[in-house]
Amino acid sequence: MMMAPPADANADANPDEKVQEYENFISDVLKRDLQKVFEQRDAVFEKISQYLQLKNTIQSLQEAGSQQLKTDVDLGCNFFVQAEVEDASRIFVAVGYGFFVEMTHDEALRFIDKKTSQLTAFTDQLTKDSAKIKANIRMVLEGLRELQGLSELPEESRRRDVF
Repeated sequence: MMMAPPADANADANPDEKVQEYENFISDVLKRDLQKVFEQRDAVFEKISQYLQLKNTIQSLQEAGSQQLKTDVDLGCNFFVQAEVEDASRIFVAVGYGFFVEMTHDEALRFIDKKTSQLTAFTDQLTKDSAKIKANIRMVLEGLRELQGLSELPEESRRRDVF
């Protein structure tokens, strides 16, 4: 996921130019990659939340024992209408890529458990990826400190010679 640091940042370049190139690398590449990983992880957390909400709804239906269901349906743009479902023993569950599968409550609960465990594993991987990117940012920042330390070293040595 991480790109190589700027190729122009070699030993012959002006230290100030190197510092600028590495700062650009951090802001243009590493921080952008980190933001993408965070956004992706947040989207996965949102999916997990929706599946868990569906699980709670199914469990409430099972506890109530009633096959009828009254609910509000979003028609789009936050316009809702009341709907009555005569037989809620089977539901349609979004399985991904815009596909829905008709399932019984028990089938849906099993699917939700599997899906949430897969999504949780994916969020764990995204968290590891973000930690790697953060480590790379720290590494480049440390390199910047060394570059800036090298550029300040001759000035300090001149001051010591003067004093």
